[in-house]
Amino acid sequence: MQKETASSKELLPHLFRLEYTKMTAVLCRHFGLKHIEAAEDIVSETFLKASEVWGINGVPENPTAWLYTVAKNKTKDYLKHLTVFETRVKDAIQTDELQAEPDFEFNHQTISDSQLAMIFAVCNPANATEAQICLALQVLCGFSVAEIADAFLTKTETIKKRLFRARTNLRNDNFQIGELQEQAIQSRLDTVLSTLYLLFNEGYSSRSNNHLIRKDLCSEAIRLVLMLAENPLTSTTDANALLALMCFQSSRFDARATNDGEIILFEEQDKTLWNQELIDKGNYYLINACSGNQISKYHLEAGIAYWHTTPTGDHKWEHILQLYNQLILIEYSPVTALNRTFAFAKVYGNEQGIAEAEKLNLTQFTHYHCLLGYLYAATNPSKAIEHYQQAVDLTKSPSERRTLTKQIERLAVLQSR
Repeated sequence: MQKETASSKELLPHLFRLEYTKMTAVLCRHFGLKHIEAAEDIVSETFLKASEVWGINGVPENPTAWLYTVAKNKTKDYLKHLTVFETRVKDAIQTDELQAEPDFEFNHQTISDSQLAMIFAVCNPANATEAQICLALQVLCGFSVAEIADAFLTKTETIKKRLFRARTNLRNDNFQIGELQEQAIQSRLDTVLSTLYLLFNEGYSSRSNNHLIRKDLCSEAIRLVLMLAENPLTSTTDANALLALMCFQSSRFDARATNDGEIILFEEQDKTLWNQELIDKGNYYLINACSGNQISKYHLEAGIAYWHTTPTGDHKWEHILQLYNQLILIEYSPVTALNRTFAFAKVYGNEQGIAEAEKLNLTQFTHYHCLLGYLYAATNPSKAIEHYQQAVDLTKSPSERRTLTKQIERLAVLQSR
């Protein structure tokens, strides 16, 4: 029986995003990571067949089950052909990991275990940070090279080179895609959390003007961290804190930019657009994260994000400043220093905030000049315009450039009165 109402053209991209990485992970569990390209080819051919068959016959009653059945059949065919080839060409290839008949099922447990193990395989400390993120986007999230290039505002050739090196390390790593062992968790969990944190930030603070890509990056990062938080082996306080942070930050996503992609400052955001369900989930995971005795940067950043989603509070900015004071001791970065200075100005006033900001002397950073432009705006419009113009010259984001230009125009009008 066919579903008359469903369109394969609409459904297939959705299923591809949902199921491609799951199917690849299960096949890599069976084949081993040395044969990741073969696993990806089988899954790609499965979706290609779906587009051909469904276009003629319509969408099957259970499209996901149809995909899994075809993928398993294609795996059998692949292994049969490989066995024949090996028989005729002795010792020409290594097939120790492969079996003539697939002994796996695409059930919930196998998919879940395979995906979790794949996260740890991809987050390989041997890879450079940017290469890890690119590999995570491709292997764990199903992003194309073009989509990754768009997210990074980088040429596709550059992304291909990063992926080539990262995939070589992945194949040679001999990491087993199966039930995770405690040693693998202990040795790689910090790298996993760091990679997924950076993956989320790439979406949340994306330089790309593609609103859909930015949202997808954030949602994929949340999905992957949720897998960690829901598994007893990996549900650490740090994982829960990171998930809380992502929920809080994502709750304000729709209020942070206009439909045209222009940035809306925090104080000007429409709070009715904040997602209360995500805020509630953030609260839940933050409580889970506070069950231990150790505090990580994820705890502190989640605490800061919590206060940002609390619209009122007499001592809100004092709490945020205290958290930034702790965060900057744990892990200094120019962004943390500038954000702390913004909170400092909220507590002690713009004049002291300007003095604090100028001590940093981060003149090569866009956000340094954005902050000083904001702090000078009320008392010295000329100085504010000067800093906003420097920010325009430094930024690589078209949407940020438009937002800053509007601020300059607004201040120029005020000056002319």
